[in-house]
Amino acid sequence: MKKISVLIGGRHMTSITLEEEFYAALKEISQKKKKSINDLVTEIDASRQKSNLSSAIRVYILEEIKK
Repeated sequence: MKKISVLIGGRHMTSITLEEEFYAALKEISQKKKKSINDLVTEIDASRQKSNLSSAIRVYILEEIKK
């Protein structure tokens, strides 16, 4: 498990815990989209329903892989 700190919306600092494989996939997606991890996580956070942020990130990664 990897714990990272992210800045959401440029104003709210939080930490997320992801398995190493999910973190590597998140980094790869952010590079592909030419966005910082903070910006990508901000987008994921804004669009999530009621799940916690780490779970929303995992689902987002799975959806991106399916494309």
